[in-house]
Amino acid sequence: MTARDRLATTGAWYFTETMTAADAATFAQRIESLGYSTLWLPETLGRDPMAHIAWLASQTTELTFATGIANIFHRHPGFLKQSADTLAEQTDDRFVLGLGVSHKPLVADLRGLDYSKPLSAMRDYLDAMDQSMYMAPPPATPPVRVIAALGPKMLELAAEKTDGAHPYWTTPEHTATARDILGADKLLCVEQKVVLTTDRDAAYAASDQALKMYDSLPNYRNNWKRLGFSDDEIDQRAPRFIDAVVAWGDAEAIQQRLDEHYDAGASHVCIQPLHPDGSAGAPHWEAFEALAPVQ
Repeated sequence: MTARDRLATTGAWYFTETMTAADAATFAQRIESLGYSTLWLPETLGRDPMAHIAWLASQTTELTFATGIANIFHRHPGFLKQSADTLAEQTDDRFVLGLGVSHKPLVADLRGLDYSKPLSAMRDYLDAMDQSMYMAPPPATPPVRVIAALGPKMLELAAEKTDGAHPYWTTPEHTATARDILGADKLLCVEQKVVLTTDRDAAYAASDQALKMYDSLPNYRNNWKRLGFSDDEIDQRAPRFIDAVVAWGDAEAIQQRLDEHYDAGASHVCIQPLHPDGSAGAPHWEAFEALAPVQ
């Protein structure tokens, strides 16, 4: 079974940055045992995701690993091609390359790099990857390549140059729009935050805590506004806004949201459970278990 085939089953999206390498391996093994097809891992200011995935893949047997996302401004395109092909070959096609332009605060403000034309930068980067040489034994199947795409122009680029898109912090309505832009044959790998609780106040508090990491980033805010939410609704955490971007309730209610994404055209949904007590760094295993593909 290829990585693309495995993406037909629900996956998990999670930060492992607060875990030791050994604990991260134990986490990946448990995610694998629950039947999740793919574990998506971010790139922020912690571990190099490629090296981390190489370690985790060595500790598992069937789980696919995906970058959500690898920042193109941190790597020469030839180097990223080397990393992707190496991981795809050495894991026997258990690797998905998700790449993206990240955000201005992380690229221009923190690293001092040019973020003036992210769409053009992504187009040029993909072209350069395709033209780069790789002289080791190639993987049996070229690694799946998707880009973090929210707006219509980046989604159009995903359709033109890659295997699909990996939207983050979106809604089923966005999924339907993205599918229309991507076309029928491209992968659409959607991240969905979930809170397994019927306590509305707890769900909203956990959602608020998660949103604090993202609500000032223009890429997400602009997309929420395209979806019809005002700045006030985003800043004030209006119930209409939270209910749209976070799936909460019992397992049946959350599964209904995942099904809405699939019905809207998602190829793959990866859940990111938020802990209902607001704590960060500890996986909410109750949610992972309740929503597991293997029951």
